[in-house]
Amino acid sequence: MTINQVQVYTVNAFTYQGKGGNPAGVVPDADSLSSQQMQDIARQMGYPETAFVCSPEQDSAANLKVRFFTPTAEVDFCGHATLATFSLLWKQQTLSAGNYIQATGAGLLKVSITENGQVSMDQQLPEFLQTFSADVIAPLLNLPATELSTGLPIQAVSTGLADILVPLPAKTLNRLTPDYTALSQFCQQHNLIGLHAFELQPAGSVFSAECRNFAPLFGIPEEAATGSSNGALACYLQTYCCTEQTEFSFLQGRSLGQTSQVNSKLQIHQERINRVQVSGTAQQISQQRVTVTE
Repeated sequence: MTINQVQVYTVNAFTYQGKGGNPAGVVPDADSLSSQQMQDIARQMGYPETAFVCSPEQDSAANLKVRFFTPTAEVDFCGHATLATFSLLWKQQTLSAGNYIQATGAGLLKVSITENGQVSMDQQLPEFLQTFSADVIAPLLNLPATELSTGLPIQAVSTGLADILVPLPAKTLNRLTPDYTALSQFCQQHNLIGLHAFELQPAGSVFSAECRNFAPLFGIPEEAATGSSNGALACYLQTYCCTEQTEFSFLQGRSLGQTSQVNSKLQIHQERINRVQVSGTAQQISQQRVTVTE
């Protein structure tokens, strides 16, 4: 048995006023690691996702390939781990400000870095999937169905990963106590990643909505910032209630003491969304060596 040490960086992504954010592990040079070793590192780190930077395929248009692992499984894409990865590579001067293409399980996606290190990433165009009744979803959150009456649909939407988007009335978000077992079973049954609950904020607020995200099926009871889900939420809001709006800002993570800000920008052409971008800032907070075996 051969034992190796792998350098893993911890980066808080989607920070708010220089604090908070959602932690991601980043391994900048992962070409020599097997899928099983990547999964083992992600399990040891215990973050919602750990990103592994690899060389792209020889005939690929991508500048780099990034693989994403939760503590229990590989997923096609992760917004906050993408932000963490490109922010770290910029701070290490591996990448400079400019435009890049990353190869992911969700396809080739554009990423840009500004001169001050803010990262913007493209996501897939939205897929509006199955809708669900309040009677079905309310028990997953330990709420009566009457508390899910907002006039907006409860719907699964994907810009790379499919989450159920659940609109809530004011002063409901902080009272959620999900049934994690039932939610895991529900997501497995419907081929979903998790549940993204949100409350719209009053007119004039800095934020469009405040959110909480639960993905216990993938070992994530709750996370502080979810780039993919908030990209999908921007598409949902533009479609159902904010049809003149193309820029959104979302607050997430207050319930975890990790307040985070996720920004999303849409481009509209002929009344259809033709580009989805999510952006934010990140901060490296630590590094460590993790043991893997061959």
